[in-house]
Amino acid sequence: MIIYPHAKINIGLHVLERRSDGFHNIETVFYPIEMCDILEIKPADKPQLFLYGQEVEGDPQDNLCMKAYRVLQADFDLPPVQLHLYKQIPVGAGMGGGSSDGAYTLRLINDYFSLGINDSKLEEYAARLGSDCPAMLYKRPTLGTEKGDRLSRVDIDLSPFYIFVCKPSISMSTAQAYANISPQKPKRPLQQLCALPISEWKECMVNDFESALFPQYPILKEYKEQLYHLGACYASLTGSGSALYGIFESKECYLQAHQYFNQLQTFVW
Repeated sequence: MIIYPHAKINIGLHVLERRSDGFHNIETVFYPIEMCDILEIKPADKPQLFLYGQEVEGDPQDNLCMKAYRVLQADFDLPPVQLHLYKQIPVGAGMGGGSSDGAYTLRLINDYFSLGINDSKLEEYAARLGSDCPAMLYKRPTLGTEKGDRLSRVDIDLSPFYIFVCKPSISMSTAQAYANISPQKPKRPLQQLCALPISEWKECMVNDFESALFPQYPILKEYKEQLYHLGACYASLTGSGSALYGIFESKECYLQAHQYFNQLQTFVW
C-alpha cells in the first residue's frame, strides 16, 4: 500500500506568546500543495524504515514515521512492518515534510490494518508526534491555533492562482527560529485577514519569523523581494523557513519566476 504525504505553505503565521510548557501559542493557516513524498508499507520480520531520495540526517529510528508506528503499536499490538519513504519535500524548509510523513504514517497503518481509528483520535496521536502533525492529516486549508494543533476549517481557495516555491541552500531548525523571535499580539486576527482579497495581503498578512530571520539571513529577504519584482501578488516565508513562496495570478510571471530562480541553482517547485 502506497500513500503520498503532501507539503504545505503557511499563509500568515503569528507567534502570540510563550507558553508555560516551553512551546508557543500561534495562529497560522496550513495550505496544502501538490508537492509530496512517497510512503509505502510492507509486512516484515522487524520494524524498519528505508529512506530514499533527499538525504535525511539522524537515526531512522528517530524519524517521525517510526515514532508514528510505535505510538500505534503500543495501543494495537501491531505486527512488524517495513516503511519505505522516498523524500522529495526539502528538509529544513518549513514545508511540513517530516510532519506530513508522520501524520500519513498514522493514516497508512490505520488503513493497512483496518484499525478503525476516527479522525478525532488520529489527531490525538498526531499531536504526540509534533505540533504541525494534526494539520497534515488533512489535504485542505486548516487554521491552526494554540501550538498549531487546535484545528478549524478556513475558507481559502488558491486554485485560480499559480504557487511557486523556492528554497536557498540554507536550512532552518524550528528551535533556532523560535529562539530569535519576540512574541506579540497581531493587530487583526488571522481568520479576518484571510477573508480579504489576496491583492491586499501584501500590506497586512505577515509571517512573524521573517522579522527574526531576515536580518540574520539576508538572502531570504532578497528572495522575497525578487518574487514581488517578478510579479507575485503575495510572497512570504513559509513556516520557520527557509523556503519562500509566491502566489502569481499570471502564468507568464510564474514561468519567469521559475526561469529566474532556476538560474540561481536553488530548489524550485
